[in-house]
Amino acid sequence: MTAEVPLLGGTANRGRVHRVGDTVRRPLRPTAPAVHALLRHLESVGFDGAPRVLGVDDAGREVLSYIPGQAVTAPAPPWGLTDAALRSVGELLRRFHDAVAGFDARPYSWSPAAPAPFAGGAITHNDPNLDNVVFRDGHAVALIDFDLAAPGAPVWDVAGTARLWAPLRDPADTPDGRRHRELARLRVLADAYDLDDDGRTRLAAAAAAHHAWMCDLVGDGARRGVPGFAEYWTPDARARADRTGAWLRTRADEITAALA
Repeated sequence: MTAEVPLLGGTANRGRVHRVGDTVRRPLRPTAPAVHALLRHLESVGFDGAPRVLGVDDAGREVLSYIPGQAVTAPAPPWGLTDAALRSVGELLRRFHDAVAGFDARPYSWSPAAPAPFAGGAITHNDPNLDNVVFRDGHAVALIDFDLAAPGAPVWDVAGTARLWAPLRDPADTPDGRRHRELARLRVLADAYDLDDDGRTRLAAAAAAHHAWMCDLVGDGARRGVPGFAEYWTPDARARADRTGAWLRTRADEITAALA
């Protein structure tokens, strides 16, 4: 029998995702039919930056193809925090949004969608965290963990990516070389994605809303006893989240100006 190797990263599924040979085994969620339809669509249009659906194993876990490479897991390696790596993330995200443009999400039930005015439109990944992007040779090649995918506006995903990768937060909470470069890196991401003028105008509001949405999601999971969320949502984590929310509100004009 092929050994099961735990895969690092993630919060909700921490310790529950394993590599088995060239496959990945993950908990099967209620939204799996929607996510599997999305992944099959991506395969049908030739998008190579997402796992393939292979079925369900005898343990009731979804089986996906394993994508070789490295994710930026803590402690983040220096190569994962470079502008070149960020640029490749923006390019990958744009390819993903272009690939899902023709997908019909209406027949399926999804995870909680983005709030108005960022709901609807195409499909957004919604959780473009550092450990949900696979790299090879310092270049982003694939998105993984589509559990939170749902209908949403593309700028919602760009804003969520900027919030996590630039990162758009109080520099006191960025203990690496990205500190005080958040707005310059925001511009790197937006230019690599080729974000349009409307998206650049809306990004500051989208980033603040995405942060609040994710805090609500994690906080709710912690209150319900979801192990990964309960472990993560400590008083220190909540304090950091409060600082980020305040920073996003007070720096909205600077964020918009950096994209002009």
